[in-house]
Amino acid sequence: MWCCASVSNAIFGIRAMMFEHLVELLNRAGYLGIAVLMFLENLFPPIPSEIIMPSAGYSAGQGKLSLAGVIAAGTAGSVAGALFWYYVGKWIGTDRLRRWAGRHGRWLTLKPLDVDRVDRWFHRHCGKAVFFGRLVPTLRTLISVPAGVFRMNLPRFLLLTTLGTALWTALLAGAGYLLQNRYQTVAEYLNPISTIIVGGIVVVYIYRVVTFREGSAE
Repeated sequence: MWCCASVSNAIFGIRAMMFEHLVELLNRAGYLGIAVLMFLENLFPPIPSEIIMPSAGYSAGQGKLSLAGVIAAGTAGSVAGALFWYYVGKWIGTDRLRRWAGRHGRWLTLKPLDVDRVDRWFHRHCGKAVFFGRLVPTLRTLISVPAGVFRMNLPRFLLLTTLGTALWTALLAGAGYLLQNRYQTVAEYLNPISTIIVGGIVVVYIYRVVTFREGSAE
């Protein structure tokens, strides 16, 4: 029990230090710094949005930045990151994905025929998938790839991605703005959710790999 308490205190101390340094960085770098960090968070999360945006919201609450500017900068950077993955997905495309499924179906957990089924499903539900996907930790980044793979209309993708992202960044920044000195609480609540989602994805993936049955490559 003492060991668990020590680990918990150490994690809390590291997180508090991270918030403090991030607030100092954002106060110096301003809106451009927020946009760059949110862009990088979509590529390879060095610092998750659950920490970046509440910190930026706290800075706005201190009068160093405006809340509207913080939300706009965070949204712009995040949408730019989503566009990067959209074009990665577009480069992959359905034809290349079918070939990969034919050669490496077990590791993709897809058969070539499954690609067409997913394509049809995504075209029916892509609007909801993209909008709500941008509100879910971890899935926020992943949802841009199938949007590109299955050639979702770019203006529609941009609109729904921007709306979902703006709502997400506004909620996080608003929480930091309102909570002030307790803005670290946002990450304390969201980090376990992110961990559960990542764990769930890993478990489902392993299950699909283990139970995958080779089918026709037609």
